[in-house]
Amino acid sequence: MDRTPSLALVLVLLAGTLGVGIAVKQPCVTGPWDGRQYTHLCYTDLIPLYATEHLQGNRLPYVDECPASDGQCDEYPVLTMYAMRGAAWLAHGNTTGFYIANVGLLILCAIAIALCLFFVGGYRAIYFVVAPTLAIYAFVNWDLIAVAFATGATVAYLRKRDGSSGVLLGLGTAAKLYPALLVVPFVLGRLRDGKRREAIRLAVGAVVSWVLVNLPFAALAPKGWLVFFRFNSARLADWDSLWFIGCQTRLPGERVCLPSSVPFVNAASALGFVVLSVFVWRAKMRRNPHFERWTFGLPMLILFLLSNKVYSPQYSLWLLPWFALALPDWRLFAAFEAADAGVFVTRFLFFAHLTQGSEAGLPYWPFEVALLVRAVILVVCVTAWVIRRSEPLPVIGQARL
Repeated sequence: MDRTPSLALVLVLLAGTLGVGIAVKQPCVTGPWDGRQYTHLCYTDLIPLYATEHLQGNRLPYVDECPASDGQCDEYPVLTMYAMRGAAWLAHGNTTGFYIANVGLLILCAIAIALCLFFVGGYRAIYFVVAPTLAIYAFVNWDLIAVAFATGATVAYLRKRDGSSGVLLGLGTAAKLYPALLVVPFVLGRLRDGKRREAIRLAVGAVVSWVLVNLPFAALAPKGWLVFFRFNSARLADWDSLWFIGCQTRLPGERVCLPSSVPFVNAASALGFVVLSVFVWRAKMRRNPHFERWTFGLPMLILFLLSNKVYSPQYSLWLLPWFALALPDWRLFAAFEAADAGVFVTRFLFFAHLTQGSEAGLPYWPFEVALLVRAVILVVCVTAWVIRRSEPLPVIGQARL
């Protein structure tokens, strides 16, 4: 039985999901926010960052310094920062225009992701195009740019276009650092197949493309270019991370929210990620030594999100293609989506409570419970990946148009 939907159906479902996402954000697009960004659950970075990143006029990120009176800006990697710069030029000095230009770009990224998944996974593209997470977070930040590059790199890898896969991973890393993680399972996959030259080509392609994008700014404006790295290394444990829950419950010694604890958190989160990744890899090898190495990208991303000090809400977008590619289980997908939606609602209602007083929103504990439930479900997803046999992708280059 042919279970592959038509491409038209996939795109119609995607349009519906993105339409819901646009409708959710609409209350925040015009007029003063005055707390509505939390009470109406419509917060998006695509509005305030036009001003806070100083994108008015013709200021070039990194090259032109941020106004000293307003603190630092240029806190994103090069490709994301210049996607914002391009949208600002199209906006012609209008905040709403900036939002609309960015929405247009992110819609194109979502279409690219859906097409990639459809042409290698057929019906599994549904996991992406109907995801509530996509509706909620597609237009919160610019992560879909990196997700598009990472998904394209995965498709190129599956089609044995290793140089192209590496280049796309490097470009994705120039937009958001997480695609760099995928170099590991992809290279391991080629090495397992005895294709050392292809593995080197992939890794070199990733490094060279990242360097070519970043080198002009690192050379001409090193101070501005380094802001992203300095900002993230000094960043405190974020609201959505397990580290922040530990902060609230007082770990032994100093709270991990204090600036003096940041070096410890940075080192512990990195060590925890590496140790957990090795543990999961070995568990999978014991159970199925012949598994497809590239699928290790899914547990790696999950373990990174669970161990990292920052799990910004839109980071859940990173996982959506992987449910289609490596863990096509509707029960786990539905559980994750429900938990992620719970985090979204409780997070922003907690922010309403935090900024507007006890009569608004929700206290911290429902948000904390939602975070823990999501973490448990993600652990279950990793366990399921370890236990189950890899299911071959139903379509590679043979999808029905």
